[in-house]
This record gives sequence, C-alpha cells and structure tokens, in this order.
Amino acid sequence: MRRPFALPIVLIANLLAAFPIGAQPASQKFTLTGTVLDPSRSPVAGARVTAVAKDGSRTASALTNERGQFTILIDAAECVLTIAADGFVTMSETFAPATPADTREFVLQVQGVRETVNVNAGATVTTGAMRMPAPVRDVPQSVTIVTQDAVQDQLMMSIGDVVRYVPGITAHQGENNRDDVIIRGNRSSADFFVNGVRDDVQYYRDLYNLERVEALKGPNALVFGRGGGGGVVNRVVKEAEFQPRRAVTVQGGGFGHRRLTADFNQQAAKSVAFRLNGMLEESESFRRGVGLDRTAVNPTITFAPGTKTRLVVGYEYLRDRRVADRGITSFEGRPAPVDSRTFYGDADRSHVHSDVHIATALFEQHIGRVTLRNRTLAGNYDRFYQNFVPGLATADRARVSLSAYNNAAERTNVFNQLDALSTFSTRGVKHTLLVGSELGRQATDNFRRTGFFNDVTTSIQVPFDDPATDVPVTFRQNATDADNHVQARVGALFVQDQLDLSERLLVLGGLRADRFTMRYHNNRSGQTLVRTDNLVSPRLGVVFKPVRSVSTYASYSISHLPGSGDQFSSLTEVTQQLKPEKFNNYELGVKWEAPTGLALTAAVYRLDRINSRTVDPNDPTRIVQTGAQRTNGFELGVSGRVSSRWNVMGGYAFQDAFVTSATAAARPGAHVAQVPHHTLSLWNSYQLHPRASVAAGVSYRSDMFAGIDNAVTLPGYTRADAAAYLSLTRHWRLQANVENLFDRRYFINADGNTNISPGFPRTLRVALGIAF
Repeated sequence: MRRPFALPIVLIANLLAAFPIGAQPASQKFTLTGTVLDPSRSPVAGARVTAVAKDGSRTASALTNERGQFTILIDAAECVLTIAADGFVTMSETFAPATPADTREFVLQVQGVRETVNVNAGATVTTGAMRMPAPVRDVPQSVTIVTQDAVQDQLMMSIGDVVRYVPGITAHQGENNRDDVIIRGNRSSADFFVNGVRDDVQYYRDLYNLERVEALKGPNALVFGRGGGGGVVNRVVKEAEFQPRRAVTVQGGGFGHRRLTADFNQQAAKSVAFRLNGMLEESESFRRGVGLDRTAVNPTITFAPGTKTRLVVGYEYLRDRRVADRGITSFEGRPAPVDSRTFYGDADRSHVHSDVHIATALFEQHIGRVTLRNRTLAGNYDRFYQNFVPGLATADRARVSLSAYNNAAERTNVFNQLDALSTFSTRGVKHTLLVGSELGRQATDNFRRTGFFNDVTTSIQVPFDDPATDVPVTFRQNATDADNHVQARVGALFVQDQLDLSERLLVLGGLRADRFTMRYHNNRSGQTLVRTDNLVSPRLGVVFKPVRSVSTYASYSISHLPGSGDQFSSLTEVTQQLKPEKFNNYELGVKWEAPTGLALTAAVYRLDRINSRTVDPNDPTRIVQTGAQRTNGFELGVSGRVSSRWNVMGGYAFQDAFVTSATAAARPGAHVAQVPHHTLSLWNSYQLHPRASVAAGVSYRSDMFAGIDNAVTLPGYTRADAAAYLSLTRHWRLQANVENLFDRRYFINADGNTNISPGFPRTLRVALGIAF
C-alpha cells in the first residue's frame, strides 16, 4: 500500500516550470473584480462575463457566483466586455480599466415585461434540480448543496463524508466496495450522476475535481430518468476557465493517511483554456490490514470562440485499490463486543480493484433567446472485489461463521442528452421552457465465484475473539453464481415549463416519457430474457413568495424503477413479468434567505413506494406485486453566513420509514433498515482574525436497525469534530482537523446484521495548501 510521491511531485514541478509564478507577458494585465446586479440591486448568479481585447486577439471569461461576484484577468488596455444571463438583456460595452485592479458594478435589464428577477442575496444556484441554472429558493423540492469550500474545510474525501451533513440521507456500508446511500428510506447504489448524466456503476467516487455536490431529494425522474425514488446525488465537475488558477494541497495524518491534490488552470490561447486536476492517496486504517491506494487525473479543455458558443471536453481516469472490509458481526441484537480493529478472514486476500474511464463533452450554443445544450458521456468501468464475509455467531459466543466470494463486473455506458432552453413571455406570463431528449446504452458483464475453504466447504467456523484466518481458499463457480451479459437501452423525451405568473407566484410542470429495454443473457444456460418498460413521469410544483426573501412550495412527483433493479441484477423468468416499482412523493416546504447570506430550509413529505414484490399469501409458488413502503419525514437545513465572521452548515431530519404492505423481505410494520428516526449535523466556523479561524462540528444519529428483520440494532451516537485554519501568507494555508474529538466508540453503518462498520477513533489530519 506504500508508494512514494515521486511521480506526482515530478509532474507538479514540470507544471510549475511551465507556468512559473510571477511570469508576465509583454502587455500589462488588469484584474477586474465586479458584481452583476438586477434592477432591484439583487445579485445575478450564473451570469457569464466575457472580455475580448479590442483587436480580437485575446479572450477571458468567468461566471458570477451566488453573490453576483466575479474576477477576470484582462490582458489588454481596452476590451469589449459582455455580460449575459438567462432572463436578462445582454450587456456589451467597451471597457478600459482605470487601475491594474479595478472594481465595478454592472446592472442588467430584465427581458420582456417583468421588472424584477427572482434572485436574492445569498441565493445559491443549482443546475441539476431543474436541468437549468436556478436559485435554490425557486426549486420546489428539498435541495442541499455541499460546496468546494465545505469539502476543503472538512477535508472531505468521499460521498460518505458529504452526506453526513445532508438531511435525509445516510451512507450504507455497500459491502465496503462502493458508494451506497439511503435517501428518504430508499437504498440505491446507482442514483449517482456527474454533471446531470448517469454514473450508476458501483465504485467509490472521489471529490478532488468537484465544484460542488448537489443532493436532490424526492423522485427526480423528469430530470434524471428511471430510479431516483428517494433522490439523487449529482456531482458538478470543475471545468477549464479563462483565468489562471493553481492550487496544490498536501495532507497527512493518523493511521498512515497521505494525500496530494492539484488543480492547474490556464488560458492557452485566445479562445482556449486548459485545466488539470489530479489526486494521489495512500492511506491505512485503524482496522487491521486495511488500507487504500488511489490515483486520479482529470484534464478538461474549454473552447469559447465567441460569447454564444462553448465546447467543453474532459476525461477522467480513476484507479482505486483497497482492502475489502465487511466489518464485524453482531451478538444478541447488538454489534459484537470485540475490538473495533478486528478483521474477519484474511486482509491479504481481500481486494477491491476499480478502473474508471469517463470521457465527456458539452456543447452549448445561444441562438437568440434559445440555448441549445448537448452533453455526451462515454464511460468504461472495470471492477473486481474479493472478500471474506462474517456470519452469525454461536450462542455461546465462541465461534463465528465465515464465507467468501469474489465478483468481476465491467460496464460501458454511453449517454447523450440534448436540451433546448428558451425564455419568452405570453400574455404577461414569463415562460422558461425546457425540451429535451436522452439516448443511452449500457452493456454489463458479471461473473461471480464462491470461495471453497480447503477446496471443500463454502463456510467455516473461526474464533469469536480472533476471526482472522489463513485457511486456503479456492474460488470457483457454484450452481447459482452469476455469469451473464446485460444490455440496457433507454430513449426519453421530456418537456418542462416554469411559468412566472407574477413576481410572487411560480408554477413548474413537466412530463417525461422513457422507453427502457433490457436484454439479459445467461452465459451458463444460454437463456435470453427481454423486458421493455414504458415509463411516464410527471412533475408539478408551485412556489409562492410572500416576501422577496421567503419562498414556500408544494410539489408532487413520480419515479419508476424497473423490476431488474438499479444494477440489472435480478431479471428472471418471474421478475421479467413484473411491472416497475413506483415512487410517489408529496412535499411542502419553505425557504428563507437572510441579507447576510444565511439560508434556512424546511420540508415535510410523504414518499410511497409501491409495486414491491412479495410472495402470494395464498400460493407460496407465486410472486405478486402488493408490497409497499412509506416514508414520512421532516427536514430542516441551514447554510451560509450568520454574521461577517460566523458560517454554518448542517441540518436535522426526522424519518419514519416502514413497510405498509408485506414485501418479499419484511412483514407489515417493519422499520426500513438503516433509516434512523433522528439525525442532526451542524458545522460552525468562526473567524478569529483575518488570518485565523476555528471550526467545530457535531453529528448525531439515533438508533437504527441493521437489517429489515429488525433483529439487530446499531446504537445511536454523537460525534464531535474540530478544526483550525491559519493563512500563513496570501498564498499558503495551513489547517488541522480532528475527527471524533472525544474518541467515542460508534458504529457508522452496516450491510445486514452481521456486517457492521465501526467508526474511526480520534484522528488528526493536517493539510498544507498553496493557491496562486
């Protein structure tokens, strides 16, 4: 697991040599810092600011943040400055900086008949929730955005770290070989997206190249298609920009943690920008024999020949090697009373290998009031894992059963999305109309083998207190192990319209139609099964703003999940006949944004999952779709600036997820596994001095069941974290983070009753970063 950082250090040295600090072109550079406002002097987020040298030889551009602010480097004494934003008249003027560091305000005029625009101070913009840029407070659903700054402040490295501060989402163990989440009581390893495109393969994603993570709760089929019954997690990736940016961060800490990330952005030509993000990590664990080794690189290139045309192409390679760790077993309805470091089986023969290649292209063209957007993703995912699985303990607490298996899967995804977005007015009503299509093809090969101990038996007994073993294991297929090839195809059309009936009342409506076909071939028997589903998913939302800073909403939405499951793994002659499961979500909410930039959100919802399969009570040989599950919940979120020195992020969620009609897995009334009734998280950072800040966070989770049979309980816990930050110079930043400050013993999640993951003990991590 150990490997020196020689290669990335050489790479960084070469990049620094190519883009030396302080290198200046012959002409003088001017930095323009500005704020884009609407006529009511509210900030306009997501506006594109472009500066073109008067002779047309050089171009630079930037996007405004949620406060309407931007910074742009102008390599010319005089240029043409253009500012464009949806719903506003494009501004274009000749601009000559008065000083090398100029600051200006720009006020955009609203298109059409409206005199104001629904963007407020501190408003955060989401692109994923409605497949177009929109202030979060105009979205009729619960949305939580985790920014790049929050990721850096807490040294987050995984989706599991992110969802700890997202109300209504908990991280599932996922057999400790993949990202797996439970959103509003519905578990999925496939409801992950990158820039709005499906990224549904089972692997661990990293955060090194992200602008932000958007957690969108409630069924989202209109935007994202099948699945997403409880919600989705959308990663927004950094892209090349027309301004220089260079950042390197080195981390080190307890349990052999070592990590390096780098971000280099440079304008390469008049209309071309290049960006390179990279990551290298080698870390061990408090768990015996457990560690990981991962590397990633993500170059992107942006072509912007004019203010109305943009092409962004990117490629990501992620290599992940780690030990497969299924945690500890249980005893008498609780996690086993063993040392948290205890490993079951043989760590040297437990492997998780992932190689991920993702190529993307985005083409954007503005034609009058219409924006055409085409996004393509082609990905190849090669995964293998081999693990030892702890089972039940004997009644005398002397022995534990142990089994083993491995699984290889390779998937190729190709998706293309075409959208047309237009803003216009009819009879005094503003419309933001989105029409789009999606085509996709997914090809998957699965191959599983069972472990035979001493080449004879599939299960052995190991000591309860010392379950590590070096008994020889042979891996080969048994009678039921998978060996199949699956092809899934999707074609979809959708339409969505946001109607601004007045300054205070917005209505969002839309409809999506998907045709999903799956062809399943069993390589062992030669059998081929085909299933086609036509899925219709409506969405309706109403937003009312009693005052500018407050919005209330009501929404209804539907999603579907085909009977083959979110990983195409369960198509049989029986499930081939089953119609898709259906998710109905009813939600009411309120959002408030203070002038300081503080945002508060609250939502109450009911989410019903129906058409789940169960055994016919009158005929055990038949499967019927009478199973149902319900989640009733309340969410409260907080983020932003309480004062000029105090920032917060977090939330509270109450969830009651239970089986309402018997399913194949549970009786009526059973509580859904790993959905606690109460979760609370709050991160506070406070600036003591212009160069020094401190932070403290708390995470609380109440008891929850490890499995749907409700036989094993994971105790609730409260975990405290802390951090301190010091700006050594204008470019250098030092931070120290302590996780589990009071060294509490707790159990973070599970994969059933006998695979329970202990949480990390007290851990110190230190990061040194340079940005210039």
